[in-house]
Amino acid sequence: MKEDIARSWGDVMDLMFDNSWDEKISRYRSFYAFRGVKDATWRMETSLMRLGGDYSSLEPHLLRNFQKYAHENAVERNSFWQWLTMGQHHGLPTRLLDWTFSPLVALHFATDDTESMDVDGAVWMVHIRKTHEKLPPNLAEHLKAEGSYVFSTKMLEDFSQDSIEREKGEGEIANSFRQSTICKVSDLRRLSNDPFAIFFEPPSVDGRVVNQYALFSVLSDPEIAFDDWLRVSDVECRKVVIPASLKWEIRDKLDQSNITERVIYPGLDGLSRWLKRHYSPRQTEGCS
Repeated sequence: MKEDIARSWGDVMDLMFDNSWDEKISRYRSFYAFRGVKDATWRMETSLMRLGGDYSSLEPHLLRNFQKYAHENAVERNSFWQWLTMGQHHGLPTRLLDWTFSPLVALHFATDDTESMDVDGAVWMVHIRKTHEKLPPNLAEHLKAEGSYVFSTKMLEDFSQDSIEREKGEGEIANSFRQSTICKVSDLRRLSNDPFAIFFEPPSVDGRVVNQYALFSVLSDPEIAFDDWLRVSDVECRKVVIPASLKWEIRDKLDQSNITERVIYPGLDGLSRWLKRHYSPRQTEGCS
């Protein structure tokens, strides 16, 4: 896993936009997902893992009860992927991790906490296409057929439904396709003996998803932290460390670029969070 320590604002930009030239279309189009964290020592553990205890056995109960008690119109379609996405969006412990297509949004999350300006932050970069090269063949074929490099919830739903329809229509061949259904989170493990990761875009349920240029990752094994999987999977990735001494400069330049809580969290809550941070005095102890 490659780790780089940024030395300046310009260095951060160079590192995060590195390798973004797409020769096929002669455009700068990065295939990386970005995840910003305020503390560079943090692991990439899911909110489900942070529950502790026998958390993997609690996963289906969490999702089932979220679905049971949520408003009936909480999701557009009554599907596993819609409910899982909506749960993550509203703070339910899940095996999903939040990512973004935007390096600037990732930098925001690495520098938005004024009480953590004295510790190094980081932005994780993971190549989505290289990640999906590790997919089980049937899932990889489904993605290829769509002409995309990242899934949508609808594509994942269609993969499940196609498999179910084949089961119904082919009788004796049903068992060979039953392993392809993803109707609940535990079905992911049945697709492959080797752990794999999926990146997918959530539906644009509100302005927060849109403005954050959001996407999620999900691992087939809920007991593996994403950074541990990266170390053994040989997927192209990079960790850009944001030194504490650089955080305030980055924060101020992001504000000038309109990458603030006011945009990241549209509405009065985001406005209040932005104003609180904007008018908080700079803590200079331990920072330069």
